[in-house]
Amino acid sequence: MNFRLLFYTNFIKIFQNYFVTDYDPTIEDSYTKQCVIDDVPAKLDILDTAGQEEFSAMREQYMRSGEGFLLVFSITDYSSFDEILKFHRQILRVKDREEFPMLMVGNKADLDFHRVIQVEEAQNRARRLKIPYIECSAKLRMNVDQAFHELVRIVRKFDHR
Repeated sequence: MNFRLLFYTNFIKIFQNYFVTDYDPTIEDSYTKQCVIDDVPAKLDILDTAGQEEFSAMREQYMRSGEGFLLVFSITDYSSFDEILKFHRQILRVKDREEFPMLMVGNKADLDFHRVIQVEEAQNRARRLKIPYIECSAKLRMNVDQAFHELVRIVRKFDHR
């Protein structure tokens, strides 16, 4: 089964098994990864798009083709947390749906001492948006694979309704 997944950071580089210390925003990077999720093979076609405002004209095009979305923010940056609301609304508008497969991801969990978004606040926002929440550390590779696998589970569940 193929899945086209989209998100708006360089978080994907971690899924490809390397950590990038200097964030270099690009218009897009795409990756393909074969994996087995819940004993079922899956091919992930992953498009990592820029979240920067200067690339916003391309955003809706990406959204139209996505089957699932990781909404990634930094637990150390309130503005990135606020961007989640904008992306969530835009995805639902573009998809013309009241709900769609998404997973909210709080990244940089290894920087808990710099945390500005408390776990409870993120969980409450995810509940209001009616999407699951997970925290990750791309630097430590904590929950990175789990985030992608959970998104595939959400897409599968959504497709079988």
